[in-house]
Amino acid sequence: MNAELQPEYLIRYVSPEDTNVAASLLYQAYHDDPILRNVLGDKDEQKFEAKLRALIREELSSFGQGQQPMIGLYEDDRLRAIACLIEADSELQAARYWHWRLRLMMSAGYLQTQALIDKEQAIRDALAQKGHYFFLAFIAVDPHVHGQGFGRTLMRGLEEMIADVPAASGIGVFITNPDHQAFFHHLGYEVFQTLAFNKIRGELMFKATDKSETAL
Repeated sequence: MNAELQPEYLIRYVSPEDTNVAASLLYQAYHDDPILRNVLGDKDEQKFEAKLRALIREELSSFGQGQQPMIGLYEDDRLRAIACLIEADSELQAARYWHWRLRLMMSAGYLQTQALIDKEQAIRDALAQKGHYFFLAFIAVDPHVHGQGFGRTLMRGLEEMIADVPAASGIGVFITNPDHQAFFHHLGYEVFQTLAFNKIRGELMFKATDKSETAL
């Protein structure tokens, strides 16, 4: 699955050799995420950062093993943005991947791991009414190119790709940052449910697939 945007840009599946770059982008993007801060929270910043790195490492591993889309936006073969998606009928459920759960418990702790599993399940339950949805679990843009439209370009590419999936109803995303909510709202996503985890509130947003979309 390739979607050419212009000569120097390309949207495609993230290459295995780019896993470390993808992990770095996600680490920087989610370092101050309020839910992860709350769940993984540790007074020792180094311990928190170690837990976050472990979480991202295990998440990327589970996406690969579950054959779920990890889509990258490349500029001259350099990974500039990444999005990780979960399809509605995927077997990629944290409670089923015992090896993921075990490794994460060893690094992050049992209660923290269970909290993340509960969060995922609550989002799945809420999105169930949307049919065959895709859930945007993670998205990150290289901080060196923030504000240059890479995030918008990646999202447009994802929406075009998903529009080609006959059963796809749309894309859901859970947002805790008001600035991020404004970004997705600008792209046509609408809030349809408010969820709270460990006293951290966020908005579950959704954009229905436009089957009439044409290639960019």
